[in-house]
Amino acid sequence: MTERPPHHTPNRQLAALIAEAGFSNAGLARRVDQLGIEHGLDLRYDKTSVTRWLRGQQPRGTTPALIAEVFTRRLGRRLSAQDLGLDACAPVYAGLEFAATPSEAVDIVSGLWRKDSGSHAELRKIAFTPAGLVVPSRDWLIGRADERVARGEAAEGPARVPLQGRTAVPRQRRTDQVDRTHGSRVTSGDIAALRSVGELFRALDHAYGGGHARQALVRYLEHEAEPMLRGSYGEATGRRLFAAAADLTRLAGWTSYDIAAHGLAQRYFVQALRLAQAAGDRAYGAYVLVTMSRQAVYLGHGREAVQLARVAQQGIGSSAPPAVQALLHAAEARGHGVLSEVRACTAALARAERALETVRPGDETPYWARFFDEAQLADELAHCHRDLQQYRAASQHAERSLQLRAAGFARSRLFCRVVLATARLGLGELEQACTLGAEAALQASEMRSVRAHEYVREFERRLEPYRDAAAVRGYRERVAALG
Repeated sequence: MTERPPHHTPNRQLAALIAEAGFSNAGLARRVDQLGIEHGLDLRYDKTSVTRWLRGQQPRGTTPALIAEVFTRRLGRRLSAQDLGLDACAPVYAGLEFAATPSEAVDIVSGLWRKDSGSHAELRKIAFTPAGLVVPSRDWLIGRADERVARGEAAEGPARVPLQGRTAVPRQRRTDQVDRTHGSRVTSGDIAALRSVGELFRALDHAYGGGHARQALVRYLEHEAEPMLRGSYGEATGRRLFAAAADLTRLAGWTSYDIAAHGLAQRYFVQALRLAQAAGDRAYGAYVLVTMSRQAVYLGHGREAVQLARVAQQGIGSSAPPAVQALLHAAEARGHGVLSEVRACTAALARAERALETVRPGDETPYWARFFDEAQLADELAHCHRDLQQYRAASQHAERSLQLRAAGFARSRLFCRVVLATARLGLGELEQACTLGAEAALQASEMRSVRAHEYVREFERRLEPYRDAAAVRGYRERVAALG
């Protein structure tokens, strides 16, 4: 790999960190190469490369960020390229940082919105990295609430400029952006608008898939939410503003996850977690961790999924409303299911069931947890029993979920129908399985959801041993007709 001409100053910062981490030069080079492979890079560094870095030579491209991440993983604290005495670059890890302050959090997340709303197709190809979950979840768990989030004038001030009427701010001048938005007072109406937009995009996502309106959501965040976050607000309004921004950012991550932009989704989730901390909303932070856990389950990282769910449980404590407790235990169960840990999965499901049984009318369940009802619990049970190859139980719970689930949750119903088809296949009921699978394939063809299509493909992989059966040939003909 081509390097810049060496500097004459030895890199003492890098040398000190190598000593602290206990790396040999060859060991550091090997870890950088391995991390590069995770991101599709063929780097081929060796101990001589590290010797050159120690002499002051600067590696090119994304390598400084990769080296910093190697040390972050080893030492358990977030380190940047500058901390290592290396030149900054456009790092592949941008967006995985858990910001030290609310203003830094705004800088990081708004940079993510801007890049994503542009023509940065490579952003949607970034790989998911399980190790990138460790530092943010730990920092959230042990972090203290931000003492101050207010910006600009405190409680009272002059009449505000309507936020929606402002001219778009040039992307390249962040300082200019702050100047132009500073003094524009955020009102309760602005925050109510953010909440309403969230409900709209959530409904679109449930019904039509994450790809349907994801870009519109990201542009809304860039052009409406960012100016608000850089406007003027007191403490109470600021907390509510950060809470609304956290919710929309999590939703941007969720829709990214649904179109299989997994590295991008991971970054949105990390930033939503940090915004929730600025909001002082511990419970919503736990919900973001559960969302991260669900992504880990989908990608087959069961151990990380369990850990994230447990961090969420630990961070929120036993005082959470029953529906929230049920949600957290079900998320843990899904991780155990992926790992085929029957006893742990069954125990977590039992905790979820007990918690949901204690929900009473009038309980103060947060808006984001209200979806976790009997239909959702039955869905979680069906998925877990499918993963544990307990097909009779999976079939019963999937049928119950489909009976109870509202029509607006079209994608969830599709997933559950595939689980039911898989369970029927496992029970030897080939014809019923193919009928259900064909119904799901038809639904998937009408959605912009990579996850929906992947559920169908996974079912088709399970059909392969029966490919010569009449029912399977009929299934393939019906699916082929979908075009």
